[in-house]
Amino acid sequence: MLPNGLGKKSLLATALISAMAVTGTASAKVTDTDILNDQATTNDVVTNGMGHRGQRFSPLAKLNTETVKDLKAVWSFSFGGEKQRGQESQPLVKDGVMFVTGSYSRLFAIDAETGDELWQYDARLPDGIMPCCDVINRGAALYDDLVIFATLDAKLVALDQKTGKVRWKKKVADYKAGYSISAAPLVVKGKIITGVSGGEFGVVGKVEAYDAKTGKIQWTRPTVEGHMGYIWKDGKKTENGISGGEAGKTWPGDLWKSGGAATWLGGTYDADTNLLFFGTGNPAPWNSHLRPGDNLFSSSRLALDPDNGKIVWHFQTTPHDGWDYDGVNEVIAFDYQENGKTIKAAASADRNGFFYVLNRENGDFIRGFPFVDKITWAKGLDPKTGRPVYAEDGRPGDPRKSADGKKGDSVVAAPSFLGGKNWMPMSYSQDTGLFYVPSNEWEMDIWNEPTAYKKGAAYLGAGFTIKPLNEDYIGVLRAIDPKTGEEKWRYKNYAPLWGGVMTTKGNLVFTGNPEGYLMAFDAKTGEMKYKFNTGSGIVGTPITWEQNGEQYISVVSGWGGAVPLWGGEVAKRVKHLNQGGSVWTFKLPKEDEK
Repeated sequence: MLPNGLGKKSLLATALISAMAVTGTASAKVTDTDILNDQATTNDVVTNGMGHRGQRFSPLAKLNTETVKDLKAVWSFSFGGEKQRGQESQPLVKDGVMFVTGSYSRLFAIDAETGDELWQYDARLPDGIMPCCDVINRGAALYDDLVIFATLDAKLVALDQKTGKVRWKKKVADYKAGYSISAAPLVVKGKIITGVSGGEFGVVGKVEAYDAKTGKIQWTRPTVEGHMGYIWKDGKKTENGISGGEAGKTWPGDLWKSGGAATWLGGTYDADTNLLFFGTGNPAPWNSHLRPGDNLFSSSRLALDPDNGKIVWHFQTTPHDGWDYDGVNEVIAFDYQENGKTIKAAASADRNGFFYVLNRENGDFIRGFPFVDKITWAKGLDPKTGRPVYAEDGRPGDPRKSADGKKGDSVVAAPSFLGGKNWMPMSYSQDTGLFYVPSNEWEMDIWNEPTAYKKGAAYLGAGFTIKPLNEDYIGVLRAIDPKTGEEKWRYKNYAPLWGGVMTTKGNLVFTGNPEGYLMAFDAKTGEMKYKFNTGSGIVGTPITWEQNGEQYISVVSGWGGAVPLWGGEVAKRVKHLNQGGSVWTFKLPKEDEK
């Protein structure tokens, strides 16, 4: 192992890098303009989400409902070693080079045409890391001549795109207190923006901005009410006058000091409104009887000013969350026409089972509706505010009222805490006007228990068992109209869906399943048009780009993530699935391209 964790390059890889530099195909510098235009360009993918809005829609159409049947695998790249599980990454591609992260905080540079490795970086992780939900990493960011990603010991690492050598490294939070980072960062106006994981350990969630070229911190915005935000000017830390609310206002006593609300999925950005959108996770502990109140800003969507971290607006999807219904799921900016006006909207499918459409300029509730078949914890949403109307006896009981004081009354709650939709990103088609939502049908027995905060220890105060709602399927890929709430079509999958979705101008919807198949569907009808088995479960997100006049598709394959770790009876259904770690890349034979 070479210094800074850089793996030894083969002679072939060294020769490839040299050849690419000579021919001018080595990765060029990525600019703010490149990032802002990512969704419209077709020869690269330089952001997580295939554009800052996170729509995951490509204007490419050579691959379509007629030609997709001829899609062929052209190379597969193995991440190697024994670290073969939980591959939730989305690759990036720039000037013929693919950058993709793997489990255990690794990053690979690969020739996107041939699949040859150019270099590999392995983070040196300490023994005491405490990731909640497997040793995953969801991707990197590109800026200038750097590729930047986060690690499970809560650091940001910037590498030289050509060599993989470390250019800068910054500690974001203390892993010994339960912090980690698994999300892909994003770059806005030259700043690298990151969230943190660790809500199950009583951390305090936050969003932070660093100078993308130097790693110097610019601002920090904690996401639990009562914590002060800060900015840095000339190397000096100062309060930015944005308090984020009063300590103890929506939290009892000192519980806000370990309140959770982790920003563990990262964020999106909308240039039209100049706002960052971040979701926040569960309040800590899970036992809601210990923390009466709304517990801001947990289980919420936040709009932040990218220049200073100010919270411009917030919308809480599950006030006083008692079911672990994190509000982190991606916020996707989109426009639609209504009564002759353009509505600047944002959509999010929540773990709590409701789909929300908000005004992205001010956070006002436009509409909300269930997108799963069974919701028990709430009767519905207030039509004016979007606040949930709680079901009677839907909350797990207070253990202090039980005979022994050790276990409160258990309730059956749907969805399960793994959510109607979890982290796996949905996509939006600009052609159909539909969202394509990877969802799951399951419920849980959940009960509360006594607990107390201890640094670096699990901070739940709850127990649970997850159960499927149906014998023949758990996962459901849904096509949903955000203007009406109507489900246009659905595809049922035996195992839970845990991978992201991509749509294209070719009227195709791509996703993968734990059974290992990359699948393509007709975006209008839901008819399956293609499937290919990659040999391990797909829990990553596909991408597409154009190179040398040909359209490529890539997806990371490698079963793992939260389901086999936390899945209760559901885990038994998927216990036979094989782990893995590889990137599969496909394209059409040239004679089939039109």
